[in-house]
Amino acid sequence: MRQHKLEEVDFSGVLFVVVFHVLTIVGVFVVGSSLYLVGLGFLSYSIRVWVITAGYHRYFAHRSYQTSRAFQFIIGLLGTLAVERGPLWWATMHRLHHRYADQEQDVHSPFQDGLLWAYIGWMHSKNNCATTDYSKVKDFSNYPELRWLNRFYLIPPLVVGILLLILCSQAVFVWVVLVGTVIQWHTLFFSNTACHIFGSRRFNTNDTSRNNLLCAIILMGEGWHNNHHYYARSARQGFYWWEVDVSYYSIKLLEKLGIVWNVREIPRHILARGLRSAATGSVGDLSINASHNRSDV
Repeated sequence: MRQHKLEEVDFSGVLFVVVFHVLTIVGVFVVGSSLYLVGLGFLSYSIRVWVITAGYHRYFAHRSYQTSRAFQFIIGLLGTLAVERGPLWWATMHRLHHRYADQEQDVHSPFQDGLLWAYIGWMHSKNNCATTDYSKVKDFSNYPELRWLNRFYLIPPLVVGILLLILCSQAVFVWVVLVGTVIQWHTLFFSNTACHIFGSRRFNTNDTSRNNLLCAIILMGEGWHNNHHYYARSARQGFYWWEVDVSYYSIKLLEKLGIVWNVREIPRHILARGLRSAATGSVGDLSINASHNRSDV
């Protein structure tokens, strides 16, 4: 297991996260709670999770569907509200995770770096957060508006936060901006580690990815991680009807509305292989994994 030194940590980012959490706790204590405020917090959380899962992840990282340049920008813009850096940086880091899953080059493997680093430390590594390697996202880096979002990713959430303070109330600001962000952070960070430690394995991937029902529920389908690592190209991570995947359902709705198109599905032979694996209690064939576990196609 790798040992990380304090010199590797970007403490300005760590301070930002700590202050954000303190403000959230103090804010909730000051403004209190109500069903209305909790509902707003849940709505804020849901929007952020959706745009990360269906947008940053399934679109920018995996290109699992196509859309217009305008809607592409909207996805990137909304994604910055999750305060997980810009869309091109996010896609770059995730593509590296897939290409080197649980290997030494993986940016957040709990088996390479330990739980704390895999949970949140990797996001504040100077090696990871200093710049974006645009060579890893050539398919999107030629759009100047995306490069702008990627560089100035804090501007949209700052503008939204200021507008909520001016037009609404402190209570709305606390629950929509602070609470919604913190909960979304921790559910997504939790999935990075939990889906490589807890759950079941349908396919014999060359990593430790697992299908985790809890993560699938709280993250709109992201918990079917073993499925996803076996066939990362698909917009669908819950391969079967009983595997709930809200992000996929929403993508299909957008397809019917003509907003997205060429949604990538799962080949029938992959579905059949998964069913045979479940029926026999064995794990699927590893030999085809290398061709399916690519993150950039």
